[in-house]
Amino acid sequence: QVQLVESGGGSVQTGGSLRLSCVASGSTYGRSCVGWFRQAPGKEREGVASIYIRTGSTVHADSVKGRFTISQDNPKLTVYLQMNSLKPEDTAMYLCAAGWYRGGGDCGLNPTEYTDWGQGTRVTVSS
Repeated sequence: QVQLVESGGGSVQTGGSLRLSCVASGSTYGRSCVGWFRQAPGKEREGVASIYIRTGSTVHADSVKGRFTISQDNPKLTVYLQMNSLKPEDTAMYLCAAGWYRGGGDCGLNPTEYTDWGQGTRVTVSS
């Protein structure tokens, strides 16, 4: 089982930046996909970005392209989400998750593809 711990959330104004971190521990063998997701109150969980650990290939949701960037630091077993030009609609609980690679060159943004989840870190963007 993989343990995931997120950090870096907080409150910022529109246009601000935050960097979220997701540190993995435990049995990470085989979990080659790490994704960032977010969930706002009353809304479904939404995939934000994913990274295929073995190649570094990334996918970003259209809603965050050009503003958010997912990256990894393999020796530290850490995946980051750099968030720039934040908007009020980015306000949510942000969670990272690990899952199995399913082929195709990239990792998906569907929450059902991920098996291990962190507790989340809250991001609030005020106008």
